[in-house]
Amino acid sequence: MDEVQKDHLKSYGIAFWVLKSNQEVDWLLNYRGGSFMTAYSKNIEDECKIRGVSFEVLADAKVNAILTEIADPSVNMDMVKLEKAPKMAVYSPKNKLPWDDAVTLVLKYAEIPYDVVYDEEVIRGDLPKYDWLHLHHEDFTGQYSKFYGAYRYAPWYVEDVKVQEAMAHKLGFKKVSQMKLAVAQHIRDFCAGGGFLFAMCSGTDTFDIALAAANTDICETMFDGDPSDPQEQSKLDFTQTFAFKNFMLDQNPTSHSFSNIDVTTTRQVDRTNDFFTLFDFSAKWDVVPSMLTQNHDKVIKGFMGLTTAYNKAMLKPGVTVMGEMKTANEARYIHGEYGKGQWTFYGGHDPEDYQHAVGDPPTDLKLHPNSPGYRLILNNVLFPAAKKKQQKT
Repeated sequence: MDEVQKDHLKSYGIAFWVLKSNQEVDWLLNYRGGSFMTAYSKNIEDECKIRGVSFEVLADAKVNAILTEIADPSVNMDMVKLEKAPKMAVYSPKNKLPWDDAVTLVLKYAEIPYDVVYDEEVIRGDLPKYDWLHLHHEDFTGQYSKFYGAYRYAPWYVEDVKVQEAMAHKLGFKKVSQMKLAVAQHIRDFCAGGGFLFAMCSGTDTFDIALAAANTDICETMFDGDPSDPQEQSKLDFTQTFAFKNFMLDQNPTSHSFSNIDVTTTRQVDRTNDFFTLFDFSAKWDVVPSMLTQNHDKVIKGFMGLTTAYNKAMLKPGVTVMGEMKTANEARYIHGEYGKGQWTFYGGHDPEDYQHAVGDPPTDLKLHPNSPGYRLILNNVLFPAAKKKQQKT
């Protein structure tokens, strides 16, 4: 999985395919870019050739030499066993919206199977069937991604409001915001029970905002038919959130910003200088963030979204920053625990499309098979398959 690899993204699909075949995979953390190793079979070799994935067949003596090298206490490497393919779900709307989701794009490209769930399935209680859940580009506050100012007359926006309101009423809620809060709380409980949650873009900060605003109305009249609570800011409960604290809501309904968690509208970063750096974690001591940051590059191209990056001043104690732009005081890639489960938030919309606009065509990953930004997503896909070691720091 170093620079020799022809298709880093499809390599994860091979690892997942091997796990689905009830065979273990060893993830060699920090060894040649975080390589995968499994017992040889002709079927695996053939599958690698079919999918265009680079591989090497090793003699037993070479395997033993690699494992000895990795076990050396003086090197920052470790071996983690991946034991069982996780059951995957993507939270995504059934109606077509004029943007694509990076996670579903890369899962399809890597040929990793998943189910699609949305509000009805979540409220029905389907989440415990799954090990891993991704949140599509979403607005859990009930403000329709705050696209009202720019797109309220667009046919897709009008249709989305109609579909969301119909589903809220079908499920017994008076407002879309109440339905989305209930969905967020079900997702919270899924994580608390041991589930793995991965979210990108506005699926990250709006999730926390909705949880914090459970006891107040933060939606203006154009979103839910009545004014927001004038005391909404003071009624936020930050004890309910996963990642963020002490944030201020953006109360302008025509703004694209939800709060000062996200730095999209305030950052002074030129595209040519927009990069973030992955932290180096101890593979033998901090195995979880080490798995989540495996890559052939440590400096990743930045990319924007409705939520681009997080103001580090808003992070709760205990949140692990795995990728940051230090000069701008931005966190781009963060992780934490909630109950028995774990979550990862990743800022931005599409790692290979700097400023993906509404209506832009989907990214063709055949053109980006070695994308380090997309690799971070796939690290999270395999993460639940790992036999966990106790984190020591």
